Amino acid sequence: MKLHNSYTNQLEEFVPIEENKVKMYVCGPTVYDNAHLGHARCYITWDVLYRYLKFKGYEVTYCRNVTDVDDKILKKAEKEGKTPEEVSRFWYNKFSDSMKALNNLKPDIEPFATKTLGEMIAINKDLINKGYAYEADGDVYFRVKKFPKYGYLSKQPIDQLESGARIEVGEQKEDPLDFALWKKDPKFGYNSPWGVGRPGWHIECSAMSRKHLGKTIDIHAGGADLIFPHHENEIAQSECANGCKFVNYWLHNGFVTINKEKMSKSLGNFLTIDDLLKNYDANTIRFFILTNHYRMPVEFSDEALQSAQAGVKRMLNARKGGEENIDITQYDEYKAFVEAMDDDLNTSKALAVLFDLTNKANKDVPYAYPLLVKLAETLGFTFDKATLSEEELSEKLKEISAELGENYNSMDEIIEKRKAARAEKNWDVADKIRIALDKAGIILKDSKEGTTWESKA
Repeated sequence: MKLHNSYTNQLEEFVPIEENKVKMYVCGPTVYDNAHLGHARCYITWDVLYRYLKFKGYEVTYCRNVTDVDDKILKKAEKEGKTPEEVSRFWYNKFSDSMKALNNLKPDIEPFATKTLGEMIAINKDLINKGYAYEADGDVYFRVKKFPKYGYLSKQPIDQLESGARIEVGEQKEDPLDFALWKKDPKFGYNSPWGVGRPGWHIECSAMSRKHLGKTIDIHAGGADLIFPHHENEIAQSECANGCKFVNYWLHNGFVTINKEKMSKSLGNFLTIDDLLKNYDANTIRFFILTNHYRMPVEFSDEALQSAQAGVKRMLNARKGGEENIDITQYDEYKAFVEAMDDDLNTSKALAVLFDLTNKANKDVPYAYPLLVKLAETLGFTFDKATLSEEELSEKLKEISAELGENYNSMDEIIEKRKAARAEKNWDVADKIRIALDKAGIILKDSKEGTTWESKA
């Protein structure tokens, strides 16, 4: 398996530190607002990597942090008359709901910055004792020029960085390039050896990564916008504090753009995941993102999402059949899928394999459908729900309600009504529900676990 390492700018064979085990860290959200399509792109990408590594047989420990102490959180708390904890907890829950709605697996470890303050203070002390950092009136700064490899990840020579460096009002840096490890904050701060303050953003990830995964990890991933200064600073402070290499493979996903501009909250051109899910289901959003290579920019458009929606429906409506318990490794399509994914997660080629299997399933090739399901699930697609947007589902419910002469707000209500009718042996009502669902293109599937539904088209 080869991955593109941003640090060396080369495609490299993936070899974990410990055989068959992978330690993977992804920079998580700053929880103060709704997650948007840019976040969806990032976390779906690394969810696919997580799934694929497990598919390959690795024992993966996936850590994704939560930044719950930040200027943006404090501003929102003051504006809304809430505590920072109330704001961060509310938006963390919203973020978690959005990730679940996108069918992203929950990370193995999800640490909060405010629960890792002791580790951050310990790293700052180490850096000061080793001469890499200094305290100035309650602030702590990192001496950038003491770390010769600074700028290597972002490919920015130190002299270029110097020309743009500034000292802000109130800062007491030795050098404009130095960055904050700890900030004085009497109002919202925490006790530390340097007075009441709070951590700088960069030190949070170094501390959480070291605490939960160790001093050297296999993979550190995130959006390309984090390369500088965030990841550059993480490398500097971690390697100076720990005295060893921080990360073996740096991976970065490209931006989502609208009209060729990066999607971001600051530009006000972002679409929230919740808004997007009103018109497109999770499978469609995932398909749209995976059609493009993860390192390339993705241009958002309704046309592209509609095309993805059609592709997903085609795949999920493949003719069912074949033996479920097959040895998937014996088939050429499996080998082609693995070859594509081993080539720096070439998901567009992997999707082409899924379409090949879709065509074969529709021609009743016995192994095609079960193989399609297993490989598609490795990319995070789910076959247990219909590919209907909220708008489409709403139309279906209106159609069924009109047919039955009753008002239903969810498919679960209809399933419960049918269940009750069958329990009472009221076969007339149960049949009417089945016929109404059939007319609307909805199929019910009964099993020991309960009843599920899916759309025929």
